[in-house]
Amino acid sequence: MHFQWYPGHMTKAKRQMQEDIKLIDLVIELVDARVPQSSRNPDIDDLGRQKARLILMNKADLADEKQNLEWESYFREKGFFVVKLDARTKAGMKEISSVIMDACKEKIARDRKRGIKNRPVRAMVVGIPNVGKSTFINTYAGKACAKTGNKPGVTKGKQWIRLNKNVELLDTPGILWPKFEDQRVGLYLAMVGSIKDELLNKDELSLELIKILLENYPGALAQRYEVSEGQEPAGVLMEIAKNRNCVKKGGELDYSKASALVVEEFRSGRIGKITLEFPGGEG
Repeated sequence: MHFQWYPGHMTKAKRQMQEDIKLIDLVIELVDARVPQSSRNPDIDDLGRQKARLILMNKADLADEKQNLEWESYFREKGFFVVKLDARTKAGMKEISSVIMDACKEKIARDRKRGIKNRPVRAMVVGIPNVGKSTFINTYAGKACAKTGNKPGVTKGKQWIRLNKNVELLDTPGILWPKFEDQRVGLYLAMVGSIKDELLNKDELSLELIKILLENYPGALAQRYEVSEGQEPAGVLMEIAKNRNCVKKGGELDYSKASALVVEEFRSGRIGKITLEFPGGEG
């Protein structure tokens, strides 16, 4: 399965970020906790290298908690502040404000020395499609979300959203596409739903997913679908189709329906809490 990358979108987003990042103190980067490395764009590290950095491991409720902790340690060792969260249920949201203040304490101290008090931290939220960026912003801002108007020196049209008394968010798209130099990146993103399903071959995707689950989460498929795991992924998919009554007219097994079922139940967490890639190794 081959995944195409769209450099036109990337170039435009990168140029916009280069301008916007001059205005902010903190880069808040959302990643999908099930694929923490593949759901990052490496250019963000280059663009934000002079800024405080916070990684939000969103959808942590769907990921393997042991691997969540491993990835948290991995990112901290690289100098990032990290928070695990589920933006939909607000789990982990309470921790974010204090971590933002901690991440920007040097900037706040510099402001105080200059006699500047209570200036909010200015942040930019970045993330590839479908990592939950909009959900996070809306959840964090709540009903109090209000545009505070243009600031001096800000390009006309740019707006700031006051998230709370301490944090303002630059209201720009801030989305970058990942680089698919390694096709596994595209594969992992397809599995978690960051690539439009219309572009995918779900049959191939499900077989790759079953292969990963057999290797890294033995017992998960057997428990969910009552299948024998001691066989090739195609055999497992055939059993799933039988056991879940995925049948076409005439009694022929409907492998496409079974494939879509496996992918959807993985994404929703019904198969279990699963992480596809691990720090320091391959998923």
